[in-house]
Amino acid sequence: MAGVVPLVATKNQSLTVYLGGQSVRIEVQQRRTGVYLNIYLNDVQKVAGALALTNTYIVRADYLGLPGDFAFIDLQGSDDPNYTGFGSRWFLVYSGA
Repeated sequence: MAGVVPLVATKNQSLTVYLGGQSVRIEVQQRRTGVYLNIYLNDVQKVAGALALTNTYIVRADYLGLPGDFAFIDLQGSDDPNYTGFGSRWFLVYSGA
């Protein structure tokens, strides 16, 4: 199972998606040094302050119990994400088990 997480072109956002029957909240923050994510599973923080790099999985730890992983893809090259291109250039994709 795979899909796209619907981000909008704004610096800070939080959204909840349901994956594998579980509630996953994703907080996305643009800082001066890049895009960072916090990920919660059923309201328990599993990932804190992960730097988003293009084509690199964010969670990378099965023991956290998340039903898959997330990565940003760049449709125009291989630059790391910037909020200004969310939904047009950079997409946060989910790859589930």
